[in-house]
Amino acid sequence: MTVRPVLTRTDTVPDHEGDSVRYADGPQVQCDIRVEAAPARVWELVTDIELPARLSPELQHVEWIGNAAGAAVGSMFVGYNHNRLLGAWQTVSHIVEFQEERVFGWVVVSPDGRFGDPEPDPEKPLATWRFELEPDEAGATLLRHSVVIGPARSGLSLAIDSMPEREEEVVAFRMDVLRANMDATLEGIKQLAEEPAPEPR
Repeated sequence: MTVRPVLTRTDTVPDHEGDSVRYADGPQVQCDIRVEAAPARVWELVTDIELPARLSPELQHVEWIGNAAGAAVGSMFVGYNHNRLLGAWQTVSHIVEFQEERVFGWVVVSPDGRFGDPEPDPEKPLATWRFELEPDEAGATLLRHSVVIGPARSGLSLAIDSMPEREEEVVAFRMDVLRANMDATLEGIKQLAEEPAPEPR
């Protein structure tokens, strides 16, 4: 019997009236899932930069750039993205956190100034992404995936520019899309991590 995982989420997009989140507030989404696998196996998957392209509807392809031979602080990779609203675009990611079997984090910049920032600046990224792993006493792993948007301009900024009076709605819609994509990524990682090892021949 397959037991569906329980997903818990927290985010800064309010689900009640009276509050609002604007781009300048740094909207964020966080999703968690329990994976019935040791942290070493989960870590192997989350640090495989090509894996999200297999699981996300937006990210199409990823490759290392510069002298990077694998995940480490300072390594960079380029991502090729596509959705129906923005079309195709590229990003460059800089790994800024790398704690073995605990934390994997990277910041994203736009290499071509498409969204209005003329020079990419890792100190002011268009998004900051993070995986956190927490082992439990039963040998499983709590996997947390999070993103913070801004402060640099992004594709979301272009949508806000076109209808500034609806900024809160535009931000909330984008956060919902990101949440769905992140859930899909976590589900995919869980499935792969929990697959039984192939029997030796």
